[in-house]
Amino acid sequence: MRGRTPLHAWIGLGLVVIFWGLNWVYPGLRTHWCFFFLWLGYCLVVDGLVFIRKGTSLLTRNPKAYAGLFIASVPGWWLFELINLRVQNWEYLGAEAFDPIQYLLLTSLSFSTVMPAVFGTAELASTFPWLKRKRLGWRIKPDRRTTLIFFAAGWIMLGLLLLYPRIFFPFVWLSVYFIFEPINIWLGHRSLADYTAKGDWSPMYALWTGVIITGFFWEMWNYYAFPKWVYHVPYVDFLHIFEMPILGYGGYLPFSMELFALYHLLIGLLKADWLRDYVQIAPQTPEQKTKTAS
Repeated sequence: MRGRTPLHAWIGLGLVVIFWGLNWVYPGLRTHWCFFFLWLGYCLVVDGLVFIRKGTSLLTRNPKAYAGLFIASVPGWWLFELINLRVQNWEYLGAEAFDPIQYLLLTSLSFSTVMPAVFGTAELASTFPWLKRKRLGWRIKPDRRTTLIFFAAGWIMLGLLLLYPRIFFPFVWLSVYFIFEPINIWLGHRSLADYTAKGDWSPMYALWTGVIITGFFWEMWNYYAFPKWVYHVPYVDFLHIFEMPILGYGGYLPFSMELFALYHLLIGLLKADWLRDYVQIAPQTPEQKTKTAS
């Protein structure tokens, strides 16, 4: 099946072309209705590229589960919006044009594309030649001592963040992972520790690569958008690539890990065990390659 461009990739490409143009040239307010369709297009194109390269993808493996990624993204990103009420690291220009209900609905629709975009691009990254084999590194085992340290560190980071946001603002992109990763381990949900316990860091590298690629497009398409987001990041507000300070891109790396932890916490709590291995960010095994090629 590999090599054939699926129909949804062409549909996605059409959405990107149309709504990228509208988002940058249409006068006045437009991003509130362009954003979702632009990013839906991105997600479909990336998913199609994954299918071409490995014969399977998030959408083709399970369309219902793929739709579930959009649903899971909404509470996932609203958690960071809640934290940002205290931190105030970003704001949305043009938000004042909408009443609270409109704002809630339109932003939630936009936020729904976060997990499909990041996980899809991470799976694409896992097919890159330098990530096709296991990348061995430091073993982090999910033993009681390690998980307790992670859990305590996460709450300490969150506390410092809320007490002194101007100093500890980077903990937005660390605390959530350090809190939820141990919870997933204790509850028997899937976690990144499933890989790091064996010293396999290839899924982590796939997440990091995927989220940096996704982040580039987030920031690029936001630059000429309206409404748009802008940043207020203490101490590192220099050398911008689009609206984002260059050092701010480093926050995307742990953010991808937080999304992974959040998603698997949600499906674990929902007892959706059939989705445990749905997000495939590790290099394919020979058995998987044979199965998808048939």
